[in-house]
Amino acid sequence: MGRGSPIPPMLRRKIVEQYQKGVSQRKIAKSLSLSTVHNIIQRFRESGTISVRKGQGRKTILDARDLRALRRHCITYRNATVMEITTWAQEYFQKTLSLNTIHRAIRRCRLKLYRSKKKPYINMIQKRRRFLWAKAHLKWTVAKWKTVLWSDESKFEVLFGKLGRHVIRTKEDKDNPSCYQRSVQKPASLMDVYTHRHPRAKHTPHTCDRAHSHIVRSFQRKMVDDFHTSLSSERDYESLVLMRMRQAAERQKLIEQMQREDEEEEAAKT
Repeated sequence: MGRGSPIPPMLRRKIVEQYQKGVSQRKIAKSLSLSTVHNIIQRFRESGTISVRKGQGRKTILDARDLRALRRHCITYRNATVMEITTWAQEYFQKTLSLNTIHRAIRRCRLKLYRSKKKPYINMIQKRRRFLWAKAHLKWTVAKWKTVLWSDESKFEVLFGKLGRHVIRTKEDKDNPSCYQRSVQKPASLMDVYTHRHPRAKHTPHTCDRAHSHIVRSFQRKMVDDFHTSLSSERDYESLVLMRMRQAAERQKLIEQMQREDEEEEAAKT
């Protein structure tokens, strides 16, 4: 069990006064309910003072000034590992420091190692564009949303510099943006794209131009990989390409025909 708080100077002075009057140590301890009367009187005999002696234990290798410098470094480089911080501390303080010493010192700075929160990498311009887009499409009906091409999104981590899975922070800094792990969402290949578009819908499918370019590029790469792995000859490759082109042309003709029929029906009604 560790030492408690020192005896107040007023109480020490009272113990010494009773000792000088000839009161026994046992009676003083019983009247004041203290068990350290003997040590206080013995120290008064040796030094002639009642002040508390300075701590005699081993001093910490990092003082208060070093801890402040360590805290500033940890906050500046939140995603650094304890090993990297130890290497920096040995060079900066010019002292022999172990990994456990730095780990304890970080805790003394009221910092801990947490797992970073995963947040999408969105700057202020992108946030503003998302808000305006949502505001512009606020009054869309369900029928209009059915004309949109929906795609599955593959989520993968993108690290910017030293942003890793762990971060050094206090408990109160959990919502600090500098403590987040950035992640980016992108559409998957065109093979994952599906649509709820009705055959007789007059509206053309709505897609984002930037996302559409990503889809096309990934679809082209996926097509090449699939063709090289699944097709055994160049003849099969050409026949499959022609078949897909023919199907796309027939589908486009069918859509145009349905649109013409709808226009003729509206013209007849008017």
